[in-house]
Amino acid sequence: MTILAIDTSSEICSTAILKDNNVVDINDLNDGRTHSENLLSLMEEILDRNNVKLNDLDLVACSVGPGSFTGIRIGVSSIKAIAEVLDIPIAGVNSLETLARNVSVEEKATIVSMIDAKNDQIYGGVFDEAYNQKDPLCADNIDEFLEKISYIPGKIIFVGSGAVKFKDKILAIHEDAIFEENNMQSAAKVGLMGYKKYQEGTLDTADSIKPLYLRKSQAERMKLEK
Repeated sequence: MTILAIDTSSEICSTAILKDNNVVDINDLNDGRTHSENLLSLMEEILDRNNVKLNDLDLVACSVGPGSFTGIRIGVSSIKAIAEVLDIPIAGVNSLETLARNVSVEEKATIVSMIDAKNDQIYGGVFDEAYNQKDPLCADNIDEFLEKISYIPGKIIFVGSGAVKFKDKILAIHEDAIFEENNMQSAAKVGLMGYKKYQEGTLDTADSIKPLYLRKSQAERMKLEK
């Protein structure tokens, strides 16, 4: 199975090619430009570099969020177009799930993924050592989120931009907390989770896939405040 995966939910525009559960190649860019300018060329580069034609693809995978509202819309729209033209399925993967995949655990542990959503807000998700989601994903004030997860016993590993930003607050509550060094969101992890969804039979189509927004955009919030 040949998989093209993308992740545009963060500041990094990321693409990857996988063969089943094996990452073949990665093509990432973080140069401050918008994903709308970078994504198509990154996809073309990685396909050409690996002699993969669009018609060779069996599955496309993308991060559906949470994260950058604009980035998510660009990524989902692009994958929808490819899937519709090729008539192939889509694996929609949430970005908190892919962050959890940055953590390698061989013993019982809890993984807490946190994405900085600005203004002391975070997107958060709680997963077990096999990357199974334990609690509903949420968009919370950092203090409210840390109170929510204060019940978690045992080994806890934090990952993501939110974990980096609020490390001191986390340690004040979980003094034995462990912090993952790799906090980057990557299309490679999107592809791995996409293949897992293929095996589980939980795929989307061009008609069914939707962005995952856990809160309203800043523009929508400002409009409501007027």
